[in-house]
Amino acid sequence: MGIEQNVQKLLKELPGGVELVAAAKTRTAEEVLAAVEAGIKIIGQNYVQEAEAIYPAVGNKARWHFIGHLQKNKAKKAVKIFDMIETVDSVEIAAEIDKRCALMGKVMPVLVEVNSGQEPQKSGVLPEKAEELVRAISGLPNIKVMGLMTMGPRFGDPEDSRPYFITTRKIFERIKSMAIPNIEMRYLSMGMTNSYRVALEEGANIVRIGNLIFGQRESD
Repeated sequence: MGIEQNVQKLLKELPGGVELVAAAKTRTAEEVLAAVEAGIKIIGQNYVQEAEAIYPAVGNKARWHFIGHLQKNKAKKAVKIFDMIETVDSVEIAAEIDKRCALMGKVMPVLVEVNSGQEPQKSGVLPEKAEELVRAISGLPNIKVMGLMTMGPRFGDPEDSRPYFITTRKIFERIKSMAIPNIEMRYLSMGMTNSYRVALEEGANIVRIGNLIFGQRESD
């Protein structure tokens, strides 16, 4: 099936209220445009330079979410392109985004990334530190914490992801119940091509899907 059919099949399958992010790492502008024309409303990018390369072709035909690890020196460019940054995992990166947004009069919606598997090679704040980070950045005027994001394992049995998603959902619900000023716990971004069905069962309302839309990347 082509990109158009893949998108339409997914959009029919997803429950109401769930947002589909097309994870467009390494994809061409033509592929991304095809997905947008088929009904994709949000493009997810892992690298600022890749987003810069395809942004002129796609522009504001879709919203842009940053879903990779953001380096401080890329924040200035990132805040110009992206409508949400899903991967805030430190006070330092939050402060840099805040500073860059202040200079352009923008408030950036962000998600705090939780390293729910406590894997040393992955970015994200450890589960027990998530609330502390949310509180620490809640006063920054040019960002708005809107929820949490987690990765989970990329390959293997989708069921292996469930504990990661449960951990993140419990943190999400706990922080939401605290009604911290300036924090709106609206989005729980969990699940990719391999695991999005399990993520939906555990409360995800944003899923980030690449291969099921665009086909396998050569590196996979």
